[in-house]
Amino acid sequence: MTSQDEAELDELLGVIFERYHYDFRAYARASLRRRVTAALGRIGASSVKELTTRITSDGRAFGELLPWFTVQLSDLFRDPAYFAHFREHIVPVLSTYPSRKLWVAGCSTGEEAYSFAIILREERLLERTLIYATDIYAQSLRTAEAGVYDLDRMRTFSENHRKSGGKTSLSEHYSTTPHGAMFDKSLREHIVFADHSLATDAVFAEVHVVSCRNVLIYFAASLQNRALGLFNDALVRHGWLGLGPKETLEFSPERHHFVPHPHRWYEKREAGR
Repeated sequence: MTSQDEAELDELLGVIFERYHYDFRAYARASLRRRVTAALGRIGASSVKELTTRITSDGRAFGELLPWFTVQLSDLFRDPAYFAHFREHIVPVLSTYPSRKLWVAGCSTGEEAYSFAIILREERLLERTLIYATDIYAQSLRTAEAGVYDLDRMRTFSENHRKSGGKTSLSEHYSTTPHGAMFDKSLREHIVFADHSLATDAVFAEVHVVSCRNVLIYFAASLQNRALGLFNDALVRHGWLGLGPKETLEFSPERHHFVPHPHRWYEKREAGR
């Protein structure tokens, strides 16, 4: 991009923040360029400047643009080894608490939140557990709260569940409807889906587990550090943080607060250690 292109992108991000209160200014620049370039053709704008003009005066145009800035890729039990480690090594720790809170940050359409709920139900810990599942995209949150997914995805979901150490058939946790596979109300009752921005919002609860996967890779270093600071502040002593396979605490100031474990799980150290 030329300096003019960069200036136009800055103006677009500034308008998004000032008018719609979504802050993408600290997202990874290369990723933003790709997303905006892809969005132009689909939205029918000839340039970033034209796109900025359109979203300034038309909220519907911004509604078309927003999905291009958010991560909408998720599966139940995606990366089964991650969930197997949670089941085998973290669930026994969680069982020592009288109640539990988990935070799935950047939950997209909800598959990861349901994955944790299913494991905890299979391990008989769901009854006294609350899962906060947050995202910035309202449409994704509505899909997540409905808990209905295409039936043709169930084969992959079931195989992932099996590989993660599932103790039941996945079909026991959903019913088939004309609209797809609907996950049980008994799972959804333990999940709170809510809007939350890692770029602008603060910690809202003390939790025992934070899972934020394949989100930080889209952030510049400053925003990565902000998000990791939020997670550290939210976690109880000896709480657990889970990241995506291409994400790490290695270069973050927060690394000193955590002990690494396999499959990108990190245990929070005691204060002062």
